Amino acid sequence: MTDHSKDNEKELSFKESILKGYDEGRKRASEEFQRQLEEAEKPQTTQAPEEAPVSATPEPAPTSAPQADQTSPAEKTPDELRMDVSRSAGAISLAQAAASKKGETLFEAQGSSVVVPENAASSEAKTPDKKKEESYGAKKRRKRARKEKKRANKKTKKASMATRIAIWVSSLLVVSVLAVIIGGGFYIHSALQPVDASAKEFVTVEIPEGSGNKQIGSILEKNGIIRNGTVFNYYAKLKNLGNFQSGYYNFRKSMDLDEIAAKLQEGGTDTPQEPVVGSITIPEGYTINQISDAVTVNAASKKQEKTPFTKEDFLKKVADDAFIDKLVAKYPNLLGNLPKKEDGVKYRLEGYLFPATYNYGEKTDVESLIEQMVAAMDAKLQPYYETIKAKNQTVNDVLTLASLVEKEGSTDQDRKDIASTFYNRLNQNMPLQSNIAILYAMDKLGQKTTLAEDAAIDTNIDSKYNIYKNPGLMPGPVDNAGIKAIDAVINPNKTDYLYFVANVTDGTVYFAKTYEEHEKNVQEHVNSKLESSSTSATSSSTAASS
Repeated sequence: MTDHSKDNEKELSFKESILKGYDEGRKRASEEFQRQLEEAEKPQTTQAPEEAPVSATPEPAPTSAPQADQTSPAEKTPDELRMDVSRSAGAISLAQAAASKKGETLFEAQGSSVVVPENAASSEAKTPDKKKEESYGAKKRRKRARKEKKRANKKTKKASMATRIAIWVSSLLVVSVLAVIIGGGFYIHSALQPVDASAKEFVTVEIPEGSGNKQIGSILEKNGIIRNGTVFNYYAKLKNLGNFQSGYYNFRKSMDLDEIAAKLQEGGTDTPQEPVVGSITIPEGYTINQISDAVTVNAASKKQEKTPFTKEDFLKKVADDAFIDKLVAKYPNLLGNLPKKEDGVKYRLEGYLFPATYNYGEKTDVESLIEQMVAAMDAKLQPYYETIKAKNQTVNDVLTLASLVEKEGSTDQDRKDIASTFYNRLNQNMPLQSNIAILYAMDKLGQKTTLAEDAAIDTNIDSKYNIYKNPGLMPGPVDNAGIKAIDAVINPNKTDYLYFVANVTDGTVYFAKTYEEHEKNVQEHVNSKLESSSTSATSSSTAASS
């Protein structure tokens, strides 16, 4: 081989190596250039850097990427190949300039130029003469941040609004509950008050047998007696009110629940009755004179108001023979043996007026009031009429003796023993010698007397009621006895007592079978108690006080 051929081969080998390096460098440069462009278009995860002012130095016009030469490398001369490498280097320079414009740098790697991004936090070159520029990624990130902030603000507003709504609803509920409680309290308080505190008219109401509290409350509400039947039902349960009776009732709208409940517990009548406007009370043992005072006071009123009856009218009517004759015809079992005026009685109806509480209405007069008392005595004696007849006694005998027993005894045992003592003395034709009858004859029975006055009683008074002198009973009763005294006379104990005397301090009754025993009891339980030692009780008396 010639030297010229060897030179050609060397040149060819050099050319091929140059072309190979050129192709590889161009390929790498093109790939790196493309990668840098793609990286620049990707969004950054870090916060967009502040915009830097545009440099005053004008940038060169953008140059397109170098175009590949269409001439085959084998056909090119070494000088052409060197020119191609130079153009490739220029292309790389242009890429480096573009990368520098985007904030990137180039470094050499494996013999080839590679574009690497600079620190993302670095600022772009500042150009004071141009407007601020920002990358597409930074805009996108800021837009996303604004959206996130907007969403966060909306959530905050929604949460704040929800909180305010919750607070408002809770406050409303609390106010509503308080309003219900307060309103309910006022409603219940109002329901417990009378429907009309000034009402005086009566309303007749029937409570059927077997009615419970709920049904009674409903009936009363429908008749306008109470405000609310349900409240009445629960009020009765709360205060443990019960045992309400059936029957007819006369209620006023001015009555409160306690007054209505008390009336229901007393019981109604089998038939409708005249409405009651008041009542009078006659205690056991009252005389007609005492009763004439009692009828003037309304016992149902708290202030002891006056009734429409007067003492004078009562005493006049109770002594009216025409009125008494009508009563005798109407109540023959009770009044068949009623004493007459010529028998020496003060009042023919003394002892025949049963002691009790009596109601009266707007139409009640004195005559009907007295008849109520007589009718009550007749009703009480109905179970005894046959027994009295069987013992060959009269009603007047029983009531006369019962009037003494009523005043002398205070217990059931004492009453039966006293009645037995009186019967024993009557059977032996001994005078009864009771101070009670003497006090009645003196118009002092029922009045307060001292022990000395009672001991100094005039046993010689000229009166048919002087049973110290007159044997047997008085012409009639001296007071109006209660049913216990009457029962004691009809069913006395069996004893041998002939005397008795009551202790003037505690009322204990001491009985004796002999006069000596009785004298001892009088001295111990009466005379020793006297304020004046010079005054002593009459030892022959069976009792020394009224």
